[in-house]
Amino acid sequence: MVLSWLEPVRGSERAASRIARSVAIVIGIALSIATAHSTQGSIEAIQSVKELADEQLTESQENCHNQITYLESSNNKDANNGSHWGYYQGRSKALKGAPDDYQFYWYWSYVSHRYGVTQYDEPNYCNALHHLRVKGWQ
Repeated sequence: MVLSWLEPVRGSERAASRIARSVAIVIGIALSIATAHSTQGSIEAIQSVKELADEQLTESQENCHNQITYLESSNNKDANNGSHWGYYQGRSKALKGAPDDYQFYWYWSYVSHRYGVTQYDEPNYCNALHHLRVKGWQ
């Protein structure tokens, strides 16, 4: 014998199960869309050394960095002056036709070793700019 007062409970379980399944599907779809959107930004290429400088440097060092690239190459990544190449006119054939990020980090290493780093562990581009001006190179 089936008790009539148990029927609504069974129906409620089925309804609750369907609702829970629907909610889980909606949450799964929402999470996959959010994940796809957030990972999309992380694979976008940096377009220029100015964008890298903006992301990696404090404002004062970014300013000095941008002045150097303008003075050295007029912001031309393919600039050439004899045996000197790229944005920074470095004396390395590896810079010839090198992408922006390679040139940026090559110069990062060069300035860090030659002119030191700031309190924020970034290359001291202002010391490098000062050196260019004192020597009369720019």
